[in-house]
Amino acid sequence: MMEQLSAEIEEWVRGPGEAYAEEIERTHQVPSGLKAELRDRGYLRLAAPEEYGGRGIPFARYLELMELFSMSHASIRMIVHVHNGIWRAIDQFATDEQRKQFVLPQVAADKTVAFTLTEPTAGTGADLRCSVEQEGDTYYLSGEKHLITFGVNCDYWLLFARLAGTTGKDGTVALMVDRNTPGVRVEEMAETMGVRGTDHAHMFFDRAPVPVANRLGEVGQGLEVALGGFLTPSRISVAMTCVGLARRAQELAVEHAQKRVTFGKPLAARQAIAFQLAENATDIEAARQLVLYAARQWEAGDPRAATLSSMSKLNAVDMLTRVTDKALQVHGGIGYWESSPIERVYRDARAQRFEEGTNEIQKTVIAREVLA
Repeated sequence: MMEQLSAEIEEWVRGPGEAYAEEIERTHQVPSGLKAELRDRGYLRLAAPEEYGGRGIPFARYLELMELFSMSHASIRMIVHVHNGIWRAIDQFATDEQRKQFVLPQVAADKTVAFTLTEPTAGTGADLRCSVEQEGDTYYLSGEKHLITFGVNCDYWLLFARLAGTTGKDGTVALMVDRNTPGVRVEEMAETMGVRGTDHAHMFFDRAPVPVANRLGEVGQGLEVALGGFLTPSRISVAMTCVGLARRAQELAVEHAQKRVTFGKPLAARQAIAFQLAENATDIEAARQLVLYAARQWEAGDPRAATLSSMSKLNAVDMLTRVTDKALQVHGGIGYWESSPIERVYRDARAQRFEEGTNEIQKTVIAREVLA
């Protein structure tokens, strides 16, 4: 089954996926039919349990498919990545009613949920400034969020805040906030260098009412929802996206090196170029194996999973930086032009260095264990 599915996805990525990629780059918008096609093909419910309507593919095996999607346009990969992951964060603390209301529609891709953690005036995590005040059965939410992927065009925000007057993790809450909640102003942020087509939101909350019934888990478990439920596996998944994008960059570099002839010889016949391609291949395979190891340990409940997650992402991001730089260099000056596919890959690669936490955040997580 997996071999057949992998072949199907790779064929789609290299065929219709590339056509979508060209359209996104040309229009700077994700076509309206793209998500529907991904949903109808079952690609947005690959990792969810069968009892939720998903395809029940184990996480480590799912990552093999994520590598393929990541060879395509970054916005295509982003849709697949978020839909196949955010249900976990909601589900782990959801009541039966919340599961019916939020999880199952998200798995079916009938609803889009945006992970809403990052703030413009705070560091990510226990430094949250967004706050809520409870009055009866309602929280009143105030503050700002920004850099929120799909935050403009979504149905719910999975939003993290704190009870007013609290500090640290103990006062944090995870809330499902309806996109049409009054007291919210949403601004679409400026276009990004890469990952074109995906919307990113800057939101302002002025005592926006949110039912207490929309809280996942208890007060004080907000960061547990964010980190354990989403960020740990998501960082591993993002690490695999680095592997997939690096694989695409390497393919383009090899193809160019074999076709481009200078002074009577193809570039591939020159040791300097061949050695760069050999280094890339080694870099990619080493990163892939660390990612898969981190995925298997997370599945097994290893207490070091969060550290391994950060290790895999840190290593994969640095690998991607090296590989795409060499791949662009192999192309020479022509690779710098938009007409060259490597140019898009090079721009998209830069986003991985801060998606799901910067390298510095990953090093902080890793150092915490090293120095314990």
